[in-house]
Amino acid sequence: MGALSKGRYLSMTGLLLLVCCAARVISKGAAGDAQPDALPSAQGTLPHFIQEPEDAYIVKSNPIKLRCRAAPALQIFFKCNGEWVHQNEHFSHEYKDLNTGLKVREVMINVSRQQVEDFHGPEDYWCLCVAWSHLGTSKSRKATARIAYLRKNFEQDPQGKEVPINGMIVLHCRPPEGVPMAEVEWLKNEEQVSSLTDDNIDTRADHNLIINEARLSDSGNYTCLASNIVAKRRSATATVIVFVNGGWSLWTEWSACNVPCGRGVQKRSRTCTNPAPLNGGAFCEGMSVQKISCNALCPIDGGWDEWSEWTICSSQCEKQRSRECNSPAPRHRGKMCEGSSEATENCTDGLCAQSMDSSNDVALYSGLGAGIIAVAILVVAVMLYRKNHSEYGVDVIDSSALTGGFQSFNFKTTRQGNPLLLNSSMQPDLTVGRTYSTPLCFQDSTDKELFDPLPDIKVKVQSSFMVSLGVAERAEFHAKAPAETFPRDLSRDYSSTMDRRKKGLLTLNGPISSRKEQLRTTGVFGHPGGRLVVPNTGVSLLVPHGAVAESMSWEMYMVINQGEASVQTLEGCEILLGPEVTYGPPGLDLFCPVAMTIAHCAELDAENWNIQLKRKTQDSKWEEVMSIEEESTSCYCLMDSSSCHLLLDQPGSYALVGEPLTQAAVKRLKLAVFGSMEAGSMNYSLRVYCVDDTPHAFQGVVAAEKTRGGQLLEEPKLLPFRANTFSLQVSIQDVPQFLWNIKPFTTCQEFSFPQVWCSNQQPLHCAFSLERYSPATTQLSCKISVRQVKGHEQILQVYTAVDETEKESVPFFMQTDCTITSQTGPKAFKIPLSIRQRICATFDTANAKGKDWQLLAQKLHLDRNLGYFAKQQSPSAVILSLWEARHQDTADLDSLASALEEIGKIHSQSPPKDGDEPESDFNHIEAGSLCGTGKLTGEKTEDSAPEYTG
Repeated sequence: MGALSKGRYLSMTGLLLLVCCAARVISKGAAGDAQPDALPSAQGTLPHFIQEPEDAYIVKSNPIKLRCRAAPALQIFFKCNGEWVHQNEHFSHEYKDLNTGLKVREVMINVSRQQVEDFHGPEDYWCLCVAWSHLGTSKSRKATARIAYLRKNFEQDPQGKEVPINGMIVLHCRPPEGVPMAEVEWLKNEEQVSSLTDDNIDTRADHNLIINEARLSDSGNYTCLASNIVAKRRSATATVIVFVNGGWSLWTEWSACNVPCGRGVQKRSRTCTNPAPLNGGAFCEGMSVQKISCNALCPIDGGWDEWSEWTICSSQCEKQRSRECNSPAPRHRGKMCEGSSEATENCTDGLCAQSMDSSNDVALYSGLGAGIIAVAILVVAVMLYRKNHSEYGVDVIDSSALTGGFQSFNFKTTRQGNPLLLNSSMQPDLTVGRTYSTPLCFQDSTDKELFDPLPDIKVKVQSSFMVSLGVAERAEFHAKAPAETFPRDLSRDYSSTMDRRKKGLLTLNGPISSRKEQLRTTGVFGHPGGRLVVPNTGVSLLVPHGAVAESMSWEMYMVINQGEASVQTLEGCEILLGPEVTYGPPGLDLFCPVAMTIAHCAELDAENWNIQLKRKTQDSKWEEVMSIEEESTSCYCLMDSSSCHLLLDQPGSYALVGEPLTQAAVKRLKLAVFGSMEAGSMNYSLRVYCVDDTPHAFQGVVAAEKTRGGQLLEEPKLLPFRANTFSLQVSIQDVPQFLWNIKPFTTCQEFSFPQVWCSNQQPLHCAFSLERYSPATTQLSCKISVRQVKGHEQILQVYTAVDETEKESVPFFMQTDCTITSQTGPKAFKIPLSIRQRICATFDTANAKGKDWQLLAQKLHLDRNLGYFAKQQSPSAVILSLWEARHQDTADLDSLASALEEIGKIHSQSPPKDGDEPESDFNHIEAGSLCGTGKLTGEKTEDSAPEYTG
């Protein structure tokens, strides 16, 4: 027996002797000093337990308390794991039970976590109470003390399911191991699921969730929640989709025979809408249309019978005959006989004699005389009228003299209204009035007004005026471009327009001013890479990390060419959809392609456009690099709604060129109206611009208007311009007629179709000159209508103060002007370098499960032209560079993080084929770190605790 056991044995022996002595003293005292009100005798009674110790769990480091209560009891001691607990560790308390009058003793001890952990026995740590009385001892039940915990990982997570409607859904869940055993509850979309409120749901004791008949409302994200007194654990989310397979509707009635005569076809149809497929349900099997043959009775046109015999001559000297339409009679929607069914002839060869009264002769001659007099009076009146109105002379122009190649407009002055109304809403009456033809807008190469007042037009100078405007050529354009020959004849007209430009015969489509300067930006880039931006043009260049060798640096530049010489080399129907951009230097040697972004103005539709990327050769000719609909290993082109993103290996000049395939091809125009007061006069000039919808093209308008001191009067608007060969018309409406005067022949102006379609990023504009009747007029309100004939229309509302003292500066750009043209190093990229390198290392390596760069391209929606990525040294790096260029305007990384998270889920659901196959590095990339500090989950964090807590 050890020293500790001997000590405990001696102490217990002394304790028993003390109890016996105390019992004797008490019994003697009770016998000698018994009184009537003394306590009832406890002799002959063993102790019985009023409270026994209960099983308890130790949570974390908090000790548990075990209590015993017995009566009658002289002493109570605890015994744990077969050994007595030292008396100093007991906390005892004695009181009198008021009901029985007996003394009740209560004892408590503390059991710590260290005591339980140090115990190593065949069973759990246990304690019981031993109570003494005069007749002996009593023992309580054993109470166990256990350390509570709950492990982190579920033994079985619920798995997502796709279940047909009315099918059974069974979600299995085995909670983590724990003491005490964890209780399980289910959450659907973070709300508790209970079988008490829904009879269709059964949550059983085995922790599984059963939905007897699946409903559409049962679709959602389900989570198994396990909890005990220590902690709560959430399982992986299981997505349940309840789908509906499609069902056929009833057949429609048979259609009529599709031919009017002979053998044809009848149809009937049904739709997959009873019910319609939902949530990925299968489409209906079978045919949606049935056909049967039919025979339609051919129409039989009617034919005339033979004429009947002539009747006898009547008193009017006429004879008649008739015929019927019965040979054959018309049947089955056949035509009736043509011609008359009756014929009448004079039977006396005009010699029939009839009497005529003298009164009839008088009436006949009187009527003839009155008619002659009326004609004479009418002739005299016309002559007098023409003489009285001869002062108009040739100032009144016949509308037919100016209609060649123009669109004619009928209008008359608006009704008399309130002269104080500045914002008149009365529209001009377009139903009656004199017809005027509208001249084109001039384009001058200087900064003066582009539309000067028209000279007085006389009949004798109409021919020279028409030649100066090029109307004869425009009339030929309209005559030679019918819709059904598009685009072959359209190509011919484009070519002729280009030829006239080169010869100096056509000046209508010139630039606003001779902008020979070039927009240029430069930067020095080394191994970390960077980005070049031409401000407010939609043009940028991304140099990836590692593109330049570590020991080298390049001074790179990017230039937007402003002139028209390059554009004129394009042939046929091709037009420039964005600015012509050059990057260099020519001898640039990089390890991976750069990403260039160019804004464009095309409404993308492969059926209506043939869009190509072209590059300028050394002899200043343009060669095709690739078509955006084709795959190429030399270049990559990604088209967004307003920008084109290119991956390029060779420096040079590039242009995005489009050829319309149908009349439905559309390019976007940006419309803007500017105004300024003419110095030293009462005139106010409104200038309307029509420019391709690219930031660079609108930059030219801004530059020109800044030199004029113009104000932007209305937010720019977009107009879809179709390739239907019809012109663009600009008109001013609702001008207060008692406050403002507009020069004649200028209320409606027109751009021809080639001018607008072949503008090639050069702005077009026309001007309206208005004159104030009084200096007291300080406000101008009107509407500018811009419409394509047989196309779309936009209205620009003008309401402005024209007094120079009231002018306020109006910003030309609604967005924030860009001032940073060059960025180098990590600040130029959205993706942190460490994350980028980890992604490349993960996806560039071939993986048997298919988790390679092709899956990354698919999830980032860049899975076109994969052959280009395949030839790169690091396909993932090139894919990420293209993603960077595409999302340079957005500051978040949500799309990339979501793609990586989705790939991670796919990877986790596919178990490895071999037990010792190492885990993919992809699991160490945390999608959330893309948006935060960029840490990897391989590093230790606070959450990397032991498997259980207690």
